[in-house]
Amino acid sequence: MKLARIRLADGTQTVAAVHPTTVQPLDLTQVSNCHSLSDVLHSEDPAGLARFLLRPDTQPILLSDVELLAPIDQQEVWAAGVTYKRSQVARMEESESGASHYDKVYDAERPELFMKATPSRVSGPGQPLRVRRDSEWSVPEPEFTLVMNPAGKIVGYTIGNDMSARDIEGENPLYLPQAKVYRQCAGLGPCILLADGPVNLEATAIELIIYRAGNEVFKGSTDLGQLHRSLEELAGWLYRESEFPNGAFLMTGTGIVPDDSFTLENGDSVSVTIAGIGTLSNPIVKDS
Repeated sequence: MKLARIRLADGTQTVAAVHPTTVQPLDLTQVSNCHSLSDVLHSEDPAGLARFLLRPDTQPILLSDVELLAPIDQQEVWAAGVTYKRSQVARMEESESGASHYDKVYDAERPELFMKATPSRVSGPGQPLRVRRDSEWSVPEPEFTLVMNPAGKIVGYTIGNDMSARDIEGENPLYLPQAKVYRQCAGLGPCILLADGPVNLEATAIELIIYRAGNEVFKGSTDLGQLHRSLEELAGWLYRESEFPNGAFLMTGTGIVPDDSFTLENGDSVSVTIAGIGTLSNPIVKDS
């Protein structure tokens, strides 16, 4: 089952089950203290609760008649780095001074984890993602993203776009927060696929397409089978010595990195598709 935050034509925001061409709003009034997507996700049985909140007399609404919002309430967004071989190589290429650090963390027991975004910095489907005006080499990073409840349990999955200023991070690894965390630096959506068992890693394909002036200028793909660490391992490290009373999102790293000669430009469009979840598309903006 897929769930999403939606805005109806009258401006009302609610939670809905997502079908191929329609959405079906949940009746959150049926359960006390259930007012948001997070309340459903953090329940003992998210799928069971969602099915209970689907009233049989609620008419489906065409997807084209609603606005899909970022599927986030008050959660923090974190990210893991150097979890794919391609990412390790790219990070070493961009940073002469920090190359050995990226090489070491790929095989280390402890993964690289960093704070990526607060809810106000997150863009949903169709909303702009930003390239820093002081960056001349920025790329999108398409990432399979874990949705976790306050107890650290993986309750769902979504698509993440970890915007990255490669030149800023490459200048000095200590600049990572500036390269990664700024306004409109993260994309999430279009929905959350509820977890209902182990993920078939090899069958979970990830595709990135970048368009410029309507033309495809980059296309790449990978699958979760190329991930160097397990999803459960990454989730466990995030919650080690940390508490997330509102839950958390964890982007699990990227295995698709455009060539060094490529950088995003104002007006580009980025689409990330992950099998079983859908497609997250965002326009790119960069202030002059």
